Amino acid sequence: MVDVGGVGYEVTAPIGTRGRVVTDGAGASTVYVHTHVREDAFQLFGFSSLEERDAFRTIISISNVGPKLGVAILGAVTVGELAQLVARGEVAKLTTIPGVGKKTAERLVLELKGKLAVVPAAASPAGRPAAGPVASGTKAELLASALTRLGYRPAEAERAVATLSQSRPLDDIPLGELVRDALALLSR
Repeated sequence: MVDVGGVGYEVTAPIGTRGRVVTDGAGASTVYVHTHVREDAFQLFGFSSLEERDAFRTIISISNVGPKLGVAILGAVTVGELAQLVARGEVAKLTTIPGVGKKTAERLVLELKGKLAVVPAAASPAGRPAAGPVASGTKAELLASALTRLGYRPAEAERAVATLSQSRPLDDIPLGELVRDALALLSR
């Protein structure tokens, strides 16, 4: 739910969007919304950046790719990762995204080629420097794995693990507590 001037709107967003939305000093957040109009419904889809919203609009312009699948795709990979998969023609990797079959993956590669800007791997979707590699050690790897299984993108999981590992040694803390702390960090 998004509160706009005292009115609440239900907004569907890719997994992890809430953690990527930038909040100003007064606590206000900016969500970039796409309004999808059908005969029987008005649906709002929210994104953390203009780049992500524009990519969503490009994705749903493909025949037989609706907004729910567009959200699923952007919840599984970043815009940069999607652009790289499309540029390299990696149909098999696209089919690992829930809801994307072989024909849809082939259509995505064919119709998105050249329409999405390929972002260097070192940059994050919001233009901030990407987090460093996940700290070595089994606890860090387990935490990153747990976060990705909860639906966060690998880059988001790595950023959370890197942030937590800077403040304390992860091996001394129970995994459940680390997951809770990482989720709190990602929800900011």
